[in-house]
Amino acid sequence: FNSIQHSHSNQHHFHSPGILFRPRAFIDLAISTQSPMFQAGLARRVARRAAIGVVGTGAAGATTLTVYANTEQGLGFKREADFWSVVGPVVWDYWWNSFSSSPKVKFQAFALTNNTNNNATTEEERKEEKKELVKELHDRNAPKLFRAMIDLGGLYIKLGQVLSVTAIPIPEQYRVLFRTLQSNVPGASDFQSVVKPTLERELGAPLDELFECVDEIPCGAASIGQAHRATLKGTKEEVIVKVQYPNAKWQVPADIECVGDFLQLCVWFGLVDESASKMSYDEFSRQFLAELDYTREKENLKQVYQSSLDPNAPYMKRGAIIPRVFEDMCTNQVITMTYLPGPKFEEEAKQQLALLGIDTKKGIGSIIKEAHNNTTNTDGSSSAIGDELASPENASSWKLTISRIVGNLVSVDSMFSLVRFARRIMLWSTAATVRSIQVLPMVPSDWKTWADERQNTILQAERWGWTQEAVTTLLDVHGYQIFNQGLFNADPHPGNILVVHDEKNPTKPKIGLIDYGQVKRLKPDERVRVAKLILSIADKESDQAIADHFRNLGIKTKTDSTRFLAEFGRLMFGSFEAKHLDHSWHKELHKEDRVLYFPNELSMVYRTALLLRGLAMSLQFNPSVGEEWRHHAQEAIKQHSGVENE
Repeated sequence: FNSIQHSHSNQHHFHSPGILFRPRAFIDLAISTQSPMFQAGLARRVARRAAIGVVGTGAAGATTLTVYANTEQGLGFKREADFWSVVGPVVWDYWWNSFSSSPKVKFQAFALTNNTNNNATTEEERKEEKKELVKELHDRNAPKLFRAMIDLGGLYIKLGQVLSVTAIPIPEQYRVLFRTLQSNVPGASDFQSVVKPTLERELGAPLDELFECVDEIPCGAASIGQAHRATLKGTKEEVIVKVQYPNAKWQVPADIECVGDFLQLCVWFGLVDESASKMSYDEFSRQFLAELDYTREKENLKQVYQSSLDPNAPYMKRGAIIPRVFEDMCTNQVITMTYLPGPKFEEEAKQQLALLGIDTKKGIGSIIKEAHNNTTNTDGSSSAIGDELASPENASSWKLTISRIVGNLVSVDSMFSLVRFARRIMLWSTAATVRSIQVLPMVPSDWKTWADERQNTILQAERWGWTQEAVTTLLDVHGYQIFNQGLFNADPHPGNILVVHDEKNPTKPKIGLIDYGQVKRLKPDERVRVAKLILSIADKESDQAIADHFRNLGIKTKTDSTRFLAEFGRLMFGSFEAKHLDHSWHKELHKEDRVLYFPNELSMVYRTALLLRGLAMSLQFNPSVGEEWRHHAQEAIKQHSGVENE
């Protein structure tokens, strides 16, 4: 079911590979043929071909090529060339040494067939030799591709992060290297040479005329930009200045094109499923092209902030904060907003996971996505070239076997409750001992040292219940955004959530919600259709009712199985059940039917639910997203009744 997890639309198709290394236009990703993005891409292709065509004409050709090489289109072409200079030899290495169409492999097969030697290798020995060969290829080429990603930076860093936790089976040698990008991301752009000139050009004045100070060390960095903490001149307000890298506007399209070409090659070689890779590419492309539009992000943030001021909204009631935009200090490459003090929720989650005995070395993002994948990965098939080229984790591991046995005896909620109860007892008993030692008049020095080392246990014990409350708040706020406002953040991962400490109430921090670059808008009729599906799952309606609401959203499957649609809906928006631990259950469901088209309006709602439920599951909570969103869905149907068929 990997294709379901990574699919949202069938509107953009990979073309059948012809000339394998021809650059692919991302016309389908642009809004229309009149868009600047389309025109820039077209100009780049025309200019590139014209330049190359006249190289042989002498000095004029050389001059033209030199001029072209220094344009944004030329720089994009050079970046593509840098990418393929590494990837091309790697592709050749795999093809020449391991694929049946290779002359080398054909000759080896011919020699083996005509070998009359009694000492000829057995079929089992040949399989082992092939596995060893593929392992050598992975060992040899994974570091090369990883190094290329580091050197190119930008979108390739994000791609490596995504591949490190994706459900698509990729060789473990690659996954291990890509996983290091979750935390060990290369340094951000230099402030003095890149960030400062960009800010002064965009804001139209020297920085010392606008700010009292700007921290040169970024408080956050991503593939297309970074953020700096600053203090405004005059008002002394603390703000965050988010600036887009100057080269992002040509780097991102060039990188997207290269990723598309590379995925097309992987499909052609049989390394990944065509539908899964195509739909993953579509989502990946839309996501990054949208993030380039800072003007749209500013408008999104303004609208969400205004809605948070409504006393009837859950923000004030639950202690959720949205940063305010300083519109006169925003451009198409800069966004200035209020500073929300406090660490990312990722740090709080790591502390809670550590208390639960969960290893967080591979990063909270990986833990959350794995928690979700364990509940929704229903693909029982392997890659087209077999297990030799992909090493997914064994679904029949001893941990899963034990979990399945225990799950058949007690509910998932009961298991989670037992874990939390045991940790709560241990935490409170430690806190009580610390308090006792601190108030006793005479205690041994080693006792006092022990108590001092565990001083923070008291605060941890007091904040233990807040984590579950925070997860409920996140579900409530995003449910409100989806069904009431029709405008929601489709990327609520722990890095976009802040723990804003309140000096008046240190045991109950507020939740800060940032980064509205990936926002989805839903029209009233779309909200009603999604709301009806959510309610049917929350109210535990029949298979037929859930399937009909799914069909009304436009989902298409191979056999239109009612049972498949109902189970898939419950899997997406219901609570986790013990049967979901059984890999055979997912395998049987996958055999029954397969999704061919997943409606875009539902895909981003599902992505939001995916991330929030993954966060909850990693913290040992098992919410039903449908039940958490029930009242918001009911309100949407009541408010927009009659618009569904307009």
